[in-house]
Amino acid sequence: MALQATPYKAELNITDMDRNVYATVRMTIARHPSETEERMAVRLLSYALWYDEALAFGRGLSDVDEPALWSKTLDGRVAHWIEVGQPDAERLTWSSRRAERVSLMAYGNLKQWTTKVVGNIGALNNVDIVALPQEPLAALSENLPRTISWGVMISDGVMFVSDEHGQTELPLEWLKGAHR
Repeated sequence: MALQATPYKAELNITDMDRNVYATVRMTIARHPSETEERMAVRLLSYALWYDEALAFGRGLSDVDEPALWSKTLDGRVAHWIEVGQPDAERLTWSSRRAERVSLMAYGNLKQWTTKVVGNIGALNNVDIVALPQEPLAALSENLPRTISWGVMISDGVMFVSDEHGQTELPLEWLKGAHR
């Protein structure tokens, strides 16, 4: 018998001072059986960082032809393809051919990955990569409740995430491309 996805209820109160975006979004997000809490938290943080009204979660782990998140135009073209984690250079190149813009929120131990991948995709002008700091992300994503309520403020390239446990500061390190 196949394992089922675990549903989470999430409310994000997004205040993006850098882009003048203010939104409160309520959603149900499915956590794939093989997905860690940390990866799911990164998907939510990516949603907040690149929020627009057309942004939606893709099937990601369930379908390799879809990203973690994406935004499509009214005629079905992919305007923004968003990956999370540490995809290889081939995946980023493949994605860049299918979308007007590709963004990646990388996390984890990035030393070897950065050396191996970021240098190999320098010619891809439509790809941006931002890295999250490992320790604060681990603390934020540990033991996520099934109902998540985050206040996410973005200011001067730093994400401040507030929940019932306090506030977590996540400085964004841009490894490639413009700041959104």
